[in-house]
Amino acid sequence: MALLLNAVHPGIGGVLVRGEKGTAKSTIVRALAALLPAVDVVPGCRFACDPANPDPACPDAPHDGVDQRAARLVELPVGATEDRLAGSLDLERALTEGVRAYQPGLLAAAHRGVLYVDEVNLLHDHLVDLLLDAAAMGRAHVEREGVSISHAASFLLVGTMNPEEGELRPQLLDRFGLTVHVVASRDVAVRTEVIRRRLAFEADPAGFAAQWTTADAELAEQIVKARTALPHISLPDAELRRIASVCASFEVDGMRADLVVARAAVAHAAWRGVDSVNSDDIEVAVRLALPHRRRRDPFDEPGLDEQQLQEALQNAAEQEQEPEPDDDPDGGGPDGGGAESPSDAQQPPADSEQPPGGGGGGDKPPVPPAASFRARVLEVPGIGEGAPGRRSRAAARNGHTVRPSTVEGHGLHLVGTLSAAAPHQALRGRTGTGLVLRSQDVRLAVREGKESNLVLFCVDASGSMAARKRMSAVTGAVLSLLRDAYQRRDKVGVVTFRGNSAEVALPPTSSVDAAAARLKGLRTGGRTPLADGLLKVRRVLAAERLRDPRRRPLLVLLTDGKATQAAGGRDPMDDALRAARMLAADGIANIVVDCEEGYVRLGLAARVAAVLGGTCLRLADLSADQVSGVVRAARAA
Repeated sequence: MALLLNAVHPGIGGVLVRGEKGTAKSTIVRALAALLPAVDVVPGCRFACDPANPDPACPDAPHDGVDQRAARLVELPVGATEDRLAGSLDLERALTEGVRAYQPGLLAAAHRGVLYVDEVNLLHDHLVDLLLDAAAMGRAHVEREGVSISHAASFLLVGTMNPEEGELRPQLLDRFGLTVHVVASRDVAVRTEVIRRRLAFEADPAGFAAQWTTADAELAEQIVKARTALPHISLPDAELRRIASVCASFEVDGMRADLVVARAAVAHAAWRGVDSVNSDDIEVAVRLALPHRRRRDPFDEPGLDEQQLQEALQNAAEQEQEPEPDDDPDGGGPDGGGAESPSDAQQPPADSEQPPGGGGGGDKPPVPPAASFRARVLEVPGIGEGAPGRRSRAAARNGHTVRPSTVEGHGLHLVGTLSAAAPHQALRGRTGTGLVLRSQDVRLAVREGKESNLVLFCVDASGSMAARKRMSAVTGAVLSLLRDAYQRRDKVGVVTFRGNSAEVALPPTSSVDAAAARLKGLRTGGRTPLADGLLKVRRVLAAERLRDPRRRPLLVLLTDGKATQAAGGRDPMDDALRAARMLAADGIANIVVDCEEGYVRLGLAARVAAVLGGTCLRLADLSADQVSGVVRAARAA
């Protein structure tokens, strides 16, 4: 329905399809293009101008003639560059004819069609910004390499993503008009039919498609009828007030949600074949337009609370009958439906079940996290290898071009190449319009973007002094970093050690949903196997290096430095220092947070920090400002 409503009214702003792997997200998006009506275009126009209303600023103007073709489905790959998306200087014409001409990109190709971005959450953020700006304005503006172009770019934008691979930041989520969450059916009959149809298609693709030709034609005809009826659909003032009331009750930011709901409701009325919007149309639109907009905090549950939605719709109806705004200020508002507030979502329940394999009788109940803070950017000095993100500087194939180079870079730096060749044209005997190039003229484009990092906490969860305070502090810090990672695409992980061994309490993840769930049940108590904790960190980082070699790690070790668990009668502190030397040999940047308290201080954590080659802080210094400064100093050293 979300896809069909956008096909009827592209002004809704596109669809974001979130869902687990293997749920045919890409299949249904690609199938949509075949249902869209054919479009009239100007022959030879690279920007698919409408002959009935051509773009006066089109670079291919003037226009003449009429042609017809099928609506296009243009796919934007994750590895696309800004040049490929927005267009750039026409290299062939610049070199052969010596003219400055524009080569259109994917935004121009998608005009009046569908632009599909699979794994949109993995796309570089500057490309997502460019993409969503064009979708919102209906035009693309290109200012690069001496080219200044503006052309129409109105398209149905569809993005798909798997939330397990990381989320889009809230500002980008809000730019998608509608969103849906897709899961595979657990109904055996439905799953059986899916298998049956897939096998039938594989056996005879043409015959299978022929079975559904009539149904496809009927659906395509309904889209055409709804598009034709759309300008004539009435949206009464009473329904406008209902839309505003519902959006206000869910406390969504800004006015974009109200406008999207209104457009989607009108499109739904046109789809149903009626003349006026009613409450049923609004309810459908709200279910599609609000779930991703009410999620201000990454730990908020996605979706809409059903009871809260019904109460909001009922309150809107009552306000229409009794419009006094202050008659019932406390009755049935947005807080009455039992919806989980952001603060509730951050607090683990006091009676959480103990995870299996705990530390025995020394266990303490889960420790509620301390209040989280606004995380400062833990920017790593220098230039990384470019794991996509928004934190540290990095050399990147898809970043912004910063300069030409003769020895390094990705792709041709056209302006630099032309500038290098231009002074030598007379000596090379140039007589025509084309440039005479030599190999020494070639300049490569040095690109720079932003990278994300892996922040791995190693936490002493034993029953030693200040364990509960230590766990409370680290959980609050991890929550803060997860919020920051939600926007910057970082990975965050937690290793804890207690009892007889260490465990990965939170595998390195960018999924804030998974992280929040795993942090709720952290336990304390038992002995202190510090060596096991450091060795577990080393194994986790080794695995992550194989899985994601470009992402640079930072270890944050929280401990009082005591070690009380070792096998075979060995000195536990010697084992811990030996494990620390192995981590130091791997070149892992680290911070050790000393959690020791009391008047008598042994200084064991500082000793571990010295072996690791890191910096030692006190627990009270575990603030955003302190950690940020130490990271910069450690990296510089």
